[in-house]
Amino acid sequence: MINRIFRKTSLILALLLMCSVAGLRAQTLDEAVRAMNNEQYDKADQILQDLAKKSPDSKIYYRLGENTLLNFFSDTISNSLKVVAAEAKQQFEKGISLNANDPFNYVGLAKVAAYLGDQPTAVQMRQKAKSFLLPYKKVTKVPNAADYALTLAKLAESYIVFENVDTTSALPLIREAIAIDPKNSVIYIIAGDIYLLVNNGSLAIKNYNSAQYIEPNSPIANMKIGYIYYKGRNLMAAIPYYEQAIALDKNYAPAYRELGQLYSLAGRFKESKEFFETYLTLTNQNIPAKIRYVNALFYSKNYADVIKNVEDIFAVDKSRVYLNRIAGYSSYEQGNYAAALKYMDNLFANLPADRILKKDYIYYARIIIKKNDNYSKTLAELDKANAELAKVKEKNEDLKGPAKEKEKVAEEPYVAKVAALQSSIDATEKELAKAYEAYEKAITFGDEDANLIQEKARNHYNHRHYSDAARDWKRLIAKGKNSEENYLQIGKAYYQGKNFDDAEVIFNEMSEKFPNYIPGYSWAANNAASKDPDSKLGLAKEKFSALIAKAATDSVKYSEEIFNALRYLGYNALQADKYDEAKGYYNRMLNLDPNNKDFQIKALSSMNTLYMTMGDYGKAVEYDNKILALDPNNGPAKANIQYIQALQSSATPKAHPNEIRGVIKDDSGQPIASASVRVKDTAAEAWTNAKGEYKFTMPEASATLVISAKGYTTKEVTITKSRVYNATLSK
Repeated sequence: MINRIFRKTSLILALLLMCSVAGLRAQTLDEAVRAMNNEQYDKADQILQDLAKKSPDSKIYYRLGENTLLNFFSDTISNSLKVVAAEAKQQFEKGISLNANDPFNYVGLAKVAAYLGDQPTAVQMRQKAKSFLLPYKKVTKVPNAADYALTLAKLAESYIVFENVDTTSALPLIREAIAIDPKNSVIYIIAGDIYLLVNNGSLAIKNYNSAQYIEPNSPIANMKIGYIYYKGRNLMAAIPYYEQAIALDKNYAPAYRELGQLYSLAGRFKESKEFFETYLTLTNQNIPAKIRYVNALFYSKNYADVIKNVEDIFAVDKSRVYLNRIAGYSSYEQGNYAAALKYMDNLFANLPADRILKKDYIYYARIIIKKNDNYSKTLAELDKANAELAKVKEKNEDLKGPAKEKEKVAEEPYVAKVAALQSSIDATEKELAKAYEAYEKAITFGDEDANLIQEKARNHYNHRHYSDAARDWKRLIAKGKNSEENYLQIGKAYYQGKNFDDAEVIFNEMSEKFPNYIPGYSWAANNAASKDPDSKLGLAKEKFSALIAKAATDSVKYSEEIFNALRYLGYNALQADKYDEAKGYYNRMLNLDPNNKDFQIKALSSMNTLYMTMGDYGKAVEYDNKILALDPNNGPAKANIQYIQALQSSATPKAHPNEIRGVIKDDSGQPIASASVRVKDTAAEAWTNAKGEYKFTMPEASATLVISAKGYTTKEVTITKSRVYNATLSK
């Protein structure tokens, strides 16, 4: 109890002492505060540092710490919170060493802890600050109630953490502060800031207006109100408030900067430039002001001007290596990924590791990914080049002597093309490895970032890093993000990587965890078909049957899944010579949606194939005619009829000269079922079976095949004398 009374008495004496010396340094402190309000943080820092040398005082160090934090928030792109927080903490601790009973520096330490996410320390420091204040009911006995009220207001402000505020804790404190000292404009400004963060614009404006009434010559309240309208994108309503701020203080630089940014967003670039130039003039063209100007340009999306001004700063001051950050960001936003990568490489090479930000790693990863946007296309080109080379080698395999040597020379361009593509891919993979390393650093920067894990996994998948993609999506499952979509992505990654066993495990888990999720059943069936391509084990039949049973709960919504399942089962039965079973499936296809022309033509085509296989040419022609009734220009149906007529009039019919066939696969070499192979500008079309095979007769003078499948990029192939057309489709 004695200690508590002693502390309270010490506080009173300290406050009295502060009042007695205030006159000695009021002008200088006022200058420092004005510089802080004018966003001249370097000037404020110099004034306060000079003051601290001449007359050390806890309040000076509190202002130094606040100035350090304000400087950070004026330029969060260039500054590191960790570094700035350490610097501010050091200033607050110096203040405490001079006067351990001054609550303000404990409030400063609470702010630092809150920004760093250290809530226990923030709570401890707030309690420490409060311990030096008398109970609220005795406040009238405090010699300096203004400091008491301001301490409460600053405590309330400490609950503002970036764009969030704990109103439950902050509002009671700010109300007490106003009740104790209703004539302090700073308290009303803090109150307005709190209400603004919870989107209560009317109460924010009310408090800002109170601040303006108390201090009519201050431009701050008008700036704050202008920002409310600016934030709400009511740009024209914001302008008068910024202009009023300038009318109150023609040298108030922040208002010119805000107007420059506002006019830039409004597309009025001439006025924007004029206001920015005035802003720079008022700040004496100093580098910190230019940097804030650069930040304003960035946020108004004037990326070209950002880069120009950064280069201008570099021309006179190369030590500001952190500006590579905003130049790199801006180059990325412009789509100049090579320049962006150069800036970011300079940043990482020259900036200490503790000043690297999480978003630096994010931008770095995204820059590299975008720079190599054609990687998937290059992989597909390599697949195609390898296939072409294999064909040439196969063709030349049986040749001997001079002919073989001659053909070896003919292989050289194919070999060179494969080598060049492989070299390009190897170089890209090395660069992509840096991107994924940066992703990992960003993900683990503090708490694991689930959104970045998702982004990383998607990019791994697109780059055919299927095992890496599956591992990343598994991380999300482990973090509790166990949605149907994440499970499906893991299964698809295993499937694309031909790891059918692990895919099967995941799809089985899905069916147990999400028994009504139809895409899971669909992918499980496709996986089984790939695992058992010859249907010897009967794995796919069971899965497709399960898919149909589940999808039947909403046959309209899942008609496509049911149709494709029936098509597979019908073809599977046909391959096993189970004609009645195949017919049953094909009839179900016909009856699934009689109004769906695409379904009808595909089902009739399957029936035609069935009867052709059975040798019942009359029935086959019947179904061809039904197709023509729906699509009079259907080339395959016409060709089939012609072929049957030729067959019936000849004992040894030959294959139709316009009959073509082939296999359609994806980038990983997996066959694509239900892919469309169509003659361009005609109705002649066929669809691939479960093995990716197709065969049909095309019309005379056909020039181009259009090959497509759901989820894949459509490809056009020129028709030559060849009658075999294989193709690979990319996602």
